[in-house]
Amino acid sequence: MSPLAKLFEAALFASSRPLTVEELRTLEPTAGEAAVHAALAELRDGFAAADHGVELVEIAQGWQFLTRREYAEAIERAQFALRPRRLSPAALETLAIIAYRQPVGRMEVDEIRGVDSGAVIDKLAERGLVEVVTRGEGLGRPLLYGTTPQFLEILGLKDLDELPRLEELSVALRPPAPAEPE
Repeated sequence: MSPLAKLFEAALFASSRPLTVEELRTLEPTAGEAAVHAALAELRDGFAAADHGVELVEIAQGWQFLTRREYAEAIERAQFALRPRRLSPAALETLAIIAYRQPVGRMEVDEIRGVDSGAVIDKLAERGLVEVVTRGEGLGRPLLYGTTPQFLEILGLKDLDELPRLEELSVALRPPAPAEPE
């Protein structure tokens, strides 16, 4: 395998998104576009011929290593995929409420948000960010939710005490004061 193909292999494995030809060229600025395409073809063909569990695919105007289709379902089932999906604004809002008010029931979350949050809470639980931690004492003993260790891991926090205090957030989110005329 050529040194350029090896360099691209390392970069593509390190990246969580497709890399464009232009981005790959920055790794070796003296390589022409034909050399870049030849190295990518060499890499793609090498992985295909050796029958690996991943393949080099041209996708989204770039190149990326992806799990072969025949293994994708098993990997997804085992939840090994490292690419976190983005959360919607509703999910972020709900997650913040649960993180700061836990243990908290769905009705309290609904009251704070002003809309039904049941589906959003279900999605957060499905993604492993929140879980039922106990039952409330009120009528019907409602389920109370809290965040999971995975929530802490994703945010890089040791424990919930490392969450920013609400006072810190209100200062950080305050719009800047208008500049005074000179």
